[in-house]
Amino acid sequence: MGEIPLQPGRARQRVSADLIGTSPAMCQLRETIARVASAEATVLITGPSGTGKENAARALHAASSRAGGPFEAVNCGAIPHELAEAELFGAEAGAYTGASKARIGRLEAANGGTLFLDEIGDLPLPLQVKLLRVLESREVQRLGASRPVPVDFRLVAATNVDLEQAVAEGRFRADLYWRLAVVWLDLPPLAARVGDIPALITHFAAVSRQRLLLSECGLAMLTAHDWPGNLRELRNLVERALALGEHALNAEAVTRLLHPRRRLMPQWLTGQGATPTPRPADLAARLQADSLGLKPMALKSLLAEAEATLIAQALAASNGTIAESARLLGLNRTTLVEKMKRMGLKAANEAA
Repeated sequence: MGEIPLQPGRARQRVSADLIGTSPAMCQLRETIARVASAEATVLITGPSGTGKENAARALHAASSRAGGPFEAVNCGAIPHELAEAELFGAEAGAYTGASKARIGRLEAANGGTLFLDEIGDLPLPLQVKLLRVLESREVQRLGASRPVPVDFRLVAATNVDLEQAVAEGRFRADLYWRLAVVWLDLPPLAARVGDIPALITHFAAVSRQRLLLSECGLAMLTAHDWPGNLRELRNLVERALALGEHALNAEAVTRLLHPRRRLMPQWLTGQGATPTPRPADLAARLQADSLGLKPMALKSLLAEAEATLIAQALAASNGTIAESARLLGLNRTTLVEKMKRMGLKAANEAA
């Protein structure tokens, strides 16, 4: 099997200034960011955890007229509730026990630039009211202050929870929700943009000033994975490969590197005596993704990828024993050996 070119030049670009990938979803995201960057409208970024919401916010900031100003990133879920008001809005000396001197809040620190509030759904209700007042008046009043001070920032908020549901349940204010959702950017999960995996691997490896080769079988396995951790999970896999001294992501390496709980043999493969075939739902998902333009996929190529993935999984489940792998797959031993030779796969126990 040949290696797949990974475009190393592209990977050297800073992730904060570029959203990696050429899938339709990422192309559309970059186009939308370019269109709204020059506006002052508030932006709400949604998507599953690990999809790169802060990267999108930084790209928006970098493309805006505020690029020369600060980018102030705040994780609302990481601030203790009792400290959140002073952290965000600032406080005068003596405003609370231990406040020996005045301090500006994160909102003031973003003056002239962009304020990024990640996990906005975790902001306590009283502070939601205060934030809404700031957005309407463009003024911040510190704790213990007698008068407000003007602020000028663009707000970009992000969440991985359903804010509309939070509004319905009384956990998030409707008036703040509608103030935030002027422009909406929805980031896709990695499983919906598997065509970007080679470029992302190259980028994550280049961050460590290293290089990883990617085989066709390795790519087939990575494409078939469901990526519950999204970009964060893929980055961890690359870092794990580099730490272990892997130089190529072939089928054997990918089998070792995927999280142990995620690379177990699927239940539909372990039936004795049955010849395994890819589940219709899995094939439908792949075909649907390919129909979005990720890459052209003929039926023959799709089945070849599925076959390579299943063989690699069977080898992993049987600790590399060919005879046991053949039993799991419902194949003759010689047939399995021939398939493995054709795919460039090797077993730990060649004689077994």
